[in-house]
Amino acid sequence: MKKRFIAGAVCPKCKAMDTLSLIKENGVEKVTCVSCGESMTQPEEQVAKEVRPYEQVIGVFKQD
Repeated sequence: MKKRFIAGAVCPKCKAMDTLSLIKENGVEKVTCVSCGESMTQPEEQVAKEVRPYEQVIGVFKQD
């Protein structure tokens, strides 16, 4: 899995700059601060449609 850093981004928790890494896993973007460990997720639009409001996404699985 390729990890990319977000230039100029500031961690909302520890306020450190240039410490946020981005990975994409199962259609969900995950941003993690390498300084404090704060983690945030952002699902793609088609994944978000499968999730009920106010729930966190771990993964969306469909039976074939």
